[in-house]
Amino acid sequence: MKNEEGRIKVSGIRLQVSCVGKVVLQLCILIILVFGLGLQTSLGQNAEVVTDVIQRMELTETGVTENTGDTAGMGSSDGTGYSAETDSANSSAYPTGSGSTESMGDSMAGGIDVTAITGTSVTGADPDGNGMEVLCLPGVYLIAPDSCNPLGPSEYLTNYVEEGGVYPEPPFTGKKIDPALMDVPYQYARINVDNSETIYLYNSPEEAANSTNPVGSISSGAIRYVSYTDVVDIGSGHYVHSKGRDLWLRASPAAVSTSTLGRTFTKTPEYDFGWIVEGCNPYLEMDYNKGLNTTVYYNREDVVNCYETVETKDTTWFRIGENQWVDRIHFRAAHINTTPPPEIPSDRWIEVDLLEQVVMVYENYELIYACMVATGMKPYYTQPGIFQIYQKNESENMTGSFETDKSDYYWLEDVPFTMYFDKLRAFHGAYWRAWYGYEQSHGCVNMSNGDAHWLYNWANVGEWVYVHDPSGNTPTDPELYQEGGA
Repeated sequence: MKNEEGRIKVSGIRLQVSCVGKVVLQLCILIILVFGLGLQTSLGQNAEVVTDVIQRMELTETGVTENTGDTAGMGSSDGTGYSAETDSANSSAYPTGSGSTESMGDSMAGGIDVTAITGTSVTGADPDGNGMEVLCLPGVYLIAPDSCNPLGPSEYLTNYVEEGGVYPEPPFTGKKIDPALMDVPYQYARINVDNSETIYLYNSPEEAANSTNPVGSISSGAIRYVSYTDVVDIGSGHYVHSKGRDLWLRASPAAVSTSTLGRTFTKTPEYDFGWIVEGCNPYLEMDYNKGLNTTVYYNREDVVNCYETVETKDTTWFRIGENQWVDRIHFRAAHINTTPPPEIPSDRWIEVDLLEQVVMVYENYELIYACMVATGMKPYYTQPGIFQIYQKNESENMTGSFETDKSDYYWLEDVPFTMYFDKLRAFHGAYWRAWYGYEQSHGCVNMSNGDAHWLYNWANVGEWVYVHDPSGNTPTDPELYQEGGA
C-alpha cells in the first residue's frame, strides 16, 4: 500500500515513521518535540506538550489523523496567561503566552497543531531533493520561507498576526505606585441619616446624644463627610468631633479604600493598555453572538495591554489577547499620544480623556503615569480645553450644590491633594468613592487618595492640563460651564 511507510523532516531532524503501532509513533513524536522545542526549556515541559498532542491524535494504519475532540486552555486574571481556541472542525489550541519566539517550551504550552501531517508525509518544501520534507517550527512567517513549510501552528500564528493580533504577547510593563501614598493624616466619618435631614452640631458628645443645645448645622444633602479628631460611643450611636467645625455630631467612622489604580512607566509602552471596569470573560470575537472565551476571566481593575481598538455601530471593541475581545461596557483604555497639543509649549503635561475616564501624565514626551478616574457627570461636565494648574492645597474643605432644590448638596472636609486647573474644577483625592471609570463628579477629576498623592507630588503650579472628549459628546461652549465643584 502507498501509505505503508512515510518520512517526516522537522527542522532538520529526519525520522522514518513506520506503521508498527502507537508506541513507535509516540516515541517519534517525543524525539521531534524534545529536539525541536527543547532548546530553552525542560524535558518535563516538552513531555506535557507531547501528552497534549497524543491525546488529540489518532493512529491509523494509513498514517496520522487529527482528533476532533475539544481542547482546553488556561487563563489568568492579569491577561498574561494562555488561552485556547475550540473549533469542532479543527480542534487545535494555539499559544498566546508571554514567552519569546526563542523560548518555544513556554510559547507552545497551549498546545500544538498537527493537522499539517496527513497520511504519510508533510506536503511542502523538500530542499534536499530526497523526498524528505520540512515542517517549520511554530512561529510567525510573514514572508514565506524557502527552507521549510509554515503549516499548522505557524500558519495559524501568521494569519493571526496578519489580522491584527500580536505574537508573542508582551507582558504589561506598568508598575503599581507605592501603597504608602494612600496614607493621609485624616480620619473620616459619614453622616448616616436620610439625605433630606439636617444634621445638628453640639459643644459636647453628651449634648449631641441628647439633641440638646445645638449650636450649628450641616444642611441636608447627598454626600456629607467630616474629618474628625475624636470619637465617643454613647448608647448605640457614634459621635465624632469635627475637625472642620470644632463641634460634635452623630456620624459613623468610615473605611477609606486603600486601592490605587495608577501605573508608572520607565518608558512609553509599546501598546495601549487599559482597565477592566466590570469583571468578565472576554468575547471570542467582535460579535456578542460568537460566545465567550471561558478559559479566561478578568477581575475589575485588572490592567492589561490593548492591541487593537475597533469602532462598530453598537460599541467599541478592544482586543486584549488572542480570542479575547472586550467592549466599552467592560473596559477603559489609555490611548497613548506622546505629542502634546500645539497650544502646550512644554514636554510635560497632563491629559484627561473624558471618554475613557483616564488621566495620563507625560514628561520628556514619554508616558510616565496613567490612572483611571471619575470626571464630571451630565450636566456638570469637566470642561474640555487647555488649562494650567494655578493652585495646590494639601487638603481642602469642599461644599456646594447646583440643583435648584439643593438635593445634590455636598459637605466634604479635608479633601486631600487638591490641584485647581479650571475655576473650581480640580484634581483631588475622593475618599468617599471606591468606584472609578464612570462620570460621577460635579466637574472635578476624582482620583483615589494614592493616585491624587502621586500627581500632587509630581505636578507644579503652572503644569499644563489637556482635557478632551474623543467622542465629541461633551459640550465645548464655555458659556455652558459654571464654576464647577467636587
